[in-house]
Amino acid sequence: MGLALAAGEGRRLRPLTRLRPKPLCPVGDRTLLDWALDALGGAVDEVAVNLHHGADAIEAHLAGRAALDGSEVHRSHERPEALGTAGAVARLRGWLDGRGVLIVNADTWHRADLAAFASGWDGERVRLLSDTPLPFGPRSGVVASILPWHLAQQLSERPSGLWECVWRDELDAGRLDAVHEPGQVIDCGTPGAYLRANLAWSGGRSVLGEGSRVEGRVERSVVWPGAHVHHGEVLVDTIRTDTRMTVMVR
Repeated sequence: MGLALAAGEGRRLRPLTRLRPKPLCPVGDRTLLDWALDALGGAVDEVAVNLHHGADAIEAHLAGRAALDGSEVHRSHERPEALGTAGAVARLRGWLDGRGVLIVNADTWHRADLAAFASGWDGERVRLLSDTPLPFGPRSGVVASILPWHLAQQLSERPSGLWECVWRDELDAGRLDAVHEPGQVIDCGTPGAYLRANLAWSGGRSVLGEGSRVEGRVERSVVWPGAHVHHGEVLVDTIRTDTRMTVMVR
């Protein structure tokens, strides 16, 4: 079972998230959510997405994705408030039904092989894939995690985090299984990081979305699908979303 966490507000990614929920911001040729679902799809048979902020837009995107390739994604709506990483798993206990869950954040871009990561799991311990050199600690970055059922079933359906509820205790007890991911991993939490993820995908070239029109000059920039760069404009280290917004990254 796999879970893409997509319920967050995306406050640090403003102003981009005033136009789209963070999971629907495109990196390269697909949205962040699609990157997460594609990565999970190579490792598990069933996938869920939790929804809160921007739920209607994400629902529409998932419906369009299913219409294209027939992929079915379980939706977990969190109301009246977002439940955090641990609470999200707790709400899915009935869906998990005794099985462990592979978890990713839908705001992190990477090319990690989650199937290889999951294949080494012993079925009993929490397993973490970290982009930070080991040993794992409270400041380490997490690309993906696997939570066994015996710990998932103990979580409460309230706003709470996996670090506080599970990982910290497992680490202190010496039961946490951490693996280092040597590849590039970018948490797209800010406009600057989001731009870096796009440039990492493209090898440093500007990323031009489908249906965009570029009549000016762009360098190390992102032009969203359907956006227009007019004659005489020069965009450098910039995100052009549409006619309402241009974000310069310094």
